[in-house]
Amino acid sequence: MTDQEWAKLTPEQKRQYKLDKFLSTEGIKFVNAEAEKAYKIRAKRFADVLNVLEPDQVPVNLPLGSLPLSIYGIDVSDPAYNPAMATEAYDKFNKEYGAELEVYAMPMSMGSFRPLEVLEYKTYVWPGYGLPRGGWFLQFVEGEYMLANEYDALIRDPSDFWLRTYLSRVFGALTPLKQIRPLTDVYEIPGAQSFATSLGMPGVVEALQKMVEAGQEVRKSFSAMRLNSGAAAAHGFANDMGFMGTMARAPFDVLGDTMCGTRGIMMDMYRQPDKLLKALDIIADLMIDSVLSSAGIKDLSGVTYPLHKGADGWLSQKQFETFYFPSLKKVMDAFIKEGLIQNLFAEGAYNTRLESFKEFPKGSVSWLFDLTDMALAKKVLGNRHCIKGNVPASLLIAGEPAEVKEYCRKLIEVCGNGGGFVLASGSNPDNPKLENVRSMMAAIREYGVYH
Repeated sequence: MTDQEWAKLTPEQKRQYKLDKFLSTEGIKFVNAEAEKAYKIRAKRFADVLNVLEPDQVPVNLPLGSLPLSIYGIDVSDPAYNPAMATEAYDKFNKEYGAELEVYAMPMSMGSFRPLEVLEYKTYVWPGYGLPRGGWFLQFVEGEYMLANEYDALIRDPSDFWLRTYLSRVFGALTPLKQIRPLTDVYEIPGAQSFATSLGMPGVVEALQKMVEAGQEVRKSFSAMRLNSGAAAAHGFANDMGFMGTMARAPFDVLGDTMCGTRGIMMDMYRQPDKLLKALDIIADLMIDSVLSSAGIKDLSGVTYPLHKGADGWLSQKQFETFYFPSLKKVMDAFIKEGLIQNLFAEGAYNTRLESFKEFPKGSVSWLFDLTDMALAKKVLGNRHCIKGNVPASLLIAGEPAEVKEYCRKLIEVCGNGGGFVLASGSNPDNPKLENVRSMMAAIREYGVYH
C-alpha cells in the first residue's frame, strides 16, 4: 500500500488493516498443518476481543514471570546480562508444558542490561547492578534530574536540553556531555570549530567511546534475541503481544517519573502551572513525532503505555483533568488516527478515571488493569474497549490452586459477557506456582467457553 493510499483510509480502516495482517498467515512458516490451524483459531480469538466482540472462548495471557527459568534451576537474573542463555530453558519449558498450558513461552525481550551498566544508568537498579543477584524486577531510583528553573530550557530547545543536560545527569558515563557546545552554534566556520573543539575536551572523548561500547552491546543482545523471532507463530500460538508495539508514556509521567520527580512535579502544579502545561504539550508532540516518523510505521500494530501518576489517589480529579489527561489524550488521538491500538497498563487503581476514557472510539483501546474494580471497568468501558486483568500476582505466587480458579471464575462471570475480555494477571508475577498457572487454564476451559 502506498503512502497516498494509506492517507486516504479512515482510522477504523487503518486499524482493521492491521488486524487483517495479524489474522493473515502469509510469511509464517508453520511447523505443521495443525500449528497453522491452531494459529488461525487463536488469532481470530484475540482479534475478536480487540474489536469488543464475543469469540469462541475467553482468551488468556498466562503470567509466567520467571517460571521457565526457576523451574530448571537457572538464576533469574542471569539473562539480564546474557539473554541467549534463557533460550534453552524456554525451549525445554515449551516442550514439557506448552501443549498442556496452550502457551509458547518466550524470554523477556528487554535485552541485555549490560549497555545500561556501561553508561552508568542512574534512574534504575537491578540484580547485579545495585541489587543482589537472584531477583527479577527493576527498582526505580527517583531523583530530580530536571530542576524547577529549567522549564524554559526544555521548552526552548528540547533536544539540546536532553543531550547536554538530562543525559549528563541520568548516565554517569555521559556527564562530560554538558561540555559540548550547543548544536545550534554550528552555522559558520567559527561555530563549527568551537563545536569540534568541545568534542575533544577531556572526558568527552571517553563519553563518546562509552556510547559506542553501549551500542555494540545492544547489537550483540539483539542478535541473540532474533533467534526466537517468529517461533511462537510457527508453532501455532497467537496472542495480543503483537499489538503491544512500541512504548509511549503519558507526558505527565515522563516529567514526573524520571525528570522532575514526584516532589518536583507536584510542586510545579502550584508554583508554575503554565510552564508545566507547556512542557507537557511539547513532550506530547515529541512523542507523537518519534513514533509516527519511525521506519515501518504501517507495520506497527499498537502502542503501549504504563500509566503511573494518573492512578487514583495521586491527583485530584481536577488535577487529573487539567494536567494528566489532556496531553495523554493528544498522544492517543494522534496514534488512533493512524490505526494503532492503544494498550493502557493501568498500574494501581483507575476507578475514578474510567469515565474520562469513554470518548475514545470503539476498538481503539485495550486495557490491562492491575487493581481497578473489574465490574466497574466492564460497566463503564466494556462495550467500547477490550479489558484485561486483574488476577493478583500475589495470589499466583502465594495462593492455592482452588483460590486461583475461583477468582478466575468470578472474573469471567463478571467481565466475559459479550466478549472483549482477556483473562490475565494484573501485573507480571515474579515466580508463580506452576499449579496456579494450570488453574488459570482450567478456569478458561471450564467457564470461559461461549455457548
